Amino acid sequence: MKPVRLLARVLTGSTYALLGADAAREPGGRVTAAGPTLEAIRRIVPLPDDDTVLVRTNGAVMASAGTLLALGILPRTSAVVLVGSLVPTTVAGHAFWKVDDPAARKAQRVQFHKNLAMIGGLLLVALDRG
Repeated sequence: MKPVRLLARVLTGSTYALLGADAAREPGGRVTAAGPTLEAIRRIVPLPDDDTVLVRTNGAVMASAGTLLALGILPRTSAVVLVGSLVPTTVAGHAFWKVDDPAARKAQRVQFHKNLAMIGGLLLVALDRG
């Protein structure tokens, strides 16, 4: 079972490492997409006003935690950090309920549910004692 566990960690962690690094380097449209969600969070939690910095920071957190997960360093902790990062990312980036165009809404709903599946996998890693 160890080779399968190793492969699963590498496949899962490397995805976050690559996508997180991309978001940290080139936040692009993610900043606009994250704006409304960040504003809602600011009503509860004091966050910096610079959305670009927050998107880049979130990407760096994903890249770091994904790398640690892929390497098998603190995998359970890394998985919890990734869940914490992915929840607001999913709400901000794939708010299908706000999309009017049926095709675009469907695409965003697919991405939203894909992220829910990724969160589920990370929760399994977080609970894994093997």
